[in-house]
Amino acid sequence: MATNGTLKVDTANMNSSNGIAQPRARYPPRHSSLAQAINGDLAPSGASTTSFRSSHSTPAPPDDAPPSIKAVSAARQQLRSKQRRMFPTIDYQSRVSYFDPRSTYTDFRGFFILFWVGLAIMVITAMLRNLNDTGSLLSFKQWPLFTQNIWELAAIDVVMCASTALSLPLHLLYKSSRGWLRWERLGVVVQSIFQAGWLAFWISWPFMRDYSWTAQVFLTIHTLAFFMKMHSYAFYNGHLSTTLNRLTDLDRPIGPQTPMSSVIRYPKAYLSLEPKTKSDEVEDDEDEHQEITPIMQLREDLATELTSPMGNVTYPANLTVVNFADYLLCPTLCYEIEYPRTPTRSYLELFWKTLAVFGCVFLLVITSEEFILPVLDSSQLRLAAQGADPNSHWTDGALIFAETVSSLLFPFMITFLLVFLVIFEYVLGAFAEITRFADRKFYSDWWNSLDWLEFSREWNIPVHNFFRRHVYSASRQARMSRGLATAMTFFVSAVAHELVMGCITRKFRGYGFILMMLQIPFVAIQRLPWVRKQALLNNVLFWVFMIIGLSLLCALYVLV
Repeated sequence: MATNGTLKVDTANMNSSNGIAQPRARYPPRHSSLAQAINGDLAPSGASTTSFRSSHSTPAPPDDAPPSIKAVSAARQQLRSKQRRMFPTIDYQSRVSYFDPRSTYTDFRGFFILFWVGLAIMVITAMLRNLNDTGSLLSFKQWPLFTQNIWELAAIDVVMCASTALSLPLHLLYKSSRGWLRWERLGVVVQSIFQAGWLAFWISWPFMRDYSWTAQVFLTIHTLAFFMKMHSYAFYNGHLSTTLNRLTDLDRPIGPQTPMSSVIRYPKAYLSLEPKTKSDEVEDDEDEHQEITPIMQLREDLATELTSPMGNVTYPANLTVVNFADYLLCPTLCYEIEYPRTPTRSYLELFWKTLAVFGCVFLLVITSEEFILPVLDSSQLRLAAQGADPNSHWTDGALIFAETVSSLLFPFMITFLLVFLVIFEYVLGAFAEITRFADRKFYSDWWNSLDWLEFSREWNIPVHNFFRRHVYSASRQARMSRGLATAMTFFVSAVAHELVMGCITRKFRGYGFILMMLQIPFVAIQRLPWVRKQALLNNVLFWVFMIIGLSLLCALYVLV
């Protein structure tokens, strides 16, 4: 508090680097002088308790006075101090605001609540408008699309998920084979052919059955997710099968044909949640300094590769139906022998997340019905009329297209945020609660991304882990350069996104593929030293291109 021209700084909440106090969520408790006196903590008589003294100040009691006398004296001083100042003293410090770039305050949950309040206002407004126009609160024109072939879709989805289990008996065949069906020989070829045929069949199924776009998008996305799960399960266990064969070969007499190369370390997707202690690090250092023969070291490395990161399960003990079914339910696309688990399961949390899934789907339908479909229908009619008019100019159509993109900016921003929440926070969170999956980091702070490569790593961590492990790392092992491996990763991702857009619109135009591949030169520009330093500008450009890109893609696929 500023008294007698002296600044008293809150050193407990001070930024050590620049001497600036940081904002805090709540004030610390203020103990009155009366309570201090009762506790025996009153300052000695020689210390100044306040910088303002009136002519009627109560003399301080001597140090050896009884506690009751000190309490009475402190009470008199406290009551008189309340009447002494007409205006309260303002506490001025060298502080920063909550939104200052130098602030370390990060709790902005109130804005998350504001987001939901805003959506509630949007729904109420739409309901009142529908009530005035049609006499009903809500009008779900797309409801028949959700109910069409719903039971067939459910049955087919179960069959599709169950068909991935064929990878388990196939892998048992690869593991037990001592001839050409070993994984490193024809096993990987057989598995690749099976996966290609599996993917082609299930992608073409909704086209053959003429499903609605909602059912087709659901089945296609689910098919792609389970294809990645199946691929990771097969190829990681194939790697472990080869490693086990090398380990058993060392039990036989060592000969010229015995492979003695270093162990191939498969990229790990998940590690133990418990950090290593200093004693563990000391033991690791002692183990590294032990003098062992190269064969013993190779045998130890092979055995370590066959064991889960937490050390509880070793290949091939994981090749069971229960392990495979558990993996299908876990919210991850990268297979591991063992995952970290939470000690208990919260059914209340599971209930709220399930409820939130249906709430987000409801809000997505409202946003589409009220703010997206009317704009697209109106633009299609206007473009048709403009095309039929012989006196119209191409600029008229371009203006209609630009107006459509502009009108879709805000609805698609809301749709994008709702899709993010329903998938990565609620659906994956619900399955994590069901399986007690402990690693809940399904996304990072992608909203602070400075370029598209950073966004691709942080907005969808399960898919990023899969591409890093099974596309990028596999490309690097095929002796591709870093740039070429990155381009290959973007290419596979762009093909998958184009497939989803084609299922939604029944048009394969390549717009989404082209825009995704254009991210590569943009990333190269954004990684230049001078451009990289402009953090605020890069984040602004990221959001601008993100919002414009979504509405632009929708307008291109629907209107062009």
